[in-house]
Amino acid sequence: MQSLIGTGVALITPFKKDLSVDVDALKRIVNFQIEGGIDYLVVLGTTAETATLTNDEKELVIQTVVEANNKRLPLVLGVGGNNTHQVVEELKTRDFKDFVAVLSVSPYYNKPTQEGIYQHFKAIAEASPIPVIVYNVPGRTGSNMLPATVVRLANDFSNIVAIKEAAGDIVQAMKIIQNKPKDFLVISGDDMVTLPMVLAGGAGVISVIGEGFPKEFSSMVRLGLERKVDEAYQLHYLLADVIDMIFEQGNPGGIKEVFKALGIADHYMRLPLVNVNEDLASRIQKFVAKVVN
Repeated sequence: MQSLIGTGVALITPFKKDLSVDVDALKRIVNFQIEGGIDYLVVLGTTAETATLTNDEKELVIQTVVEANNKRLPLVLGVGGNNTHQVVEELKTRDFKDFVAVLSVSPYYNKPTQEGIYQHFKAIAEASPIPVIVYNVPGRTGSNMLPATVVRLANDFSNIVAIKEAAGDIVQAMKIIQNKPKDFLVISGDDMVTLPMVLAGGAGVISVIGEGFPKEFSSMVRLGLERKVDEAYQLHYLLADVIDMIFEQGNPGGIKEVFKALGIADHYMRLPLVNVNEDLASRIQKFVAKVVN
């Protein structure tokens, strides 16, 4: 899965003031990623506020991204949930002709055991017609997919090709990297530890900050993969403050404020998420102005 090495970004869903999907802004965002050097795009991830989209809106987002991308970059589609049967049914019935892989989050809220997580992804692997990236994000799911479970899945199912590891634990990531099969990819899901993970043997990132600063962040990842450590860390520290800022009051509120400052999309959010406060918005705007200028 060479197409998943480097920098992927979890696309936001921009909204208009009436909270309808802003199709034109989404097209601008896609083009901004491609022009900035991003390697692949992730559609309908957590950052897309997917939980608040209707089925028709999800299809609109998919269609818009596919058409705007026009086969220029590989696309990954978020297909996950905490109802295994429902996820399996979607995998069996959806047309994946425009996608190279699915990103599937570990079941949230249910808090399954490690065996439950294994059996969930076993069912997904057996149903999916395209490769699967499993997604571990304990801060959102309420349970942590342990390295032993990840390695077990990677060894048992050839179409489970990667993990997006977002536990924020570099030691846990290193244990997966140490014990994984040779071709299995460990992808960072945490922007702040992306470079250390890449230098430890990771394959890159599925990023949030990368879509706001695609040129700088994708360059950092490429330099890390090339083992140009000092140059890579210069870019890491250039963006470190804004990485903290965009997650300070939750995702995607911070990154939407970046896009507003860039003049690419507005910052409207759907409840229960709300916009960042004026202080944080001002700090983000000042940072963007400094980097862009």
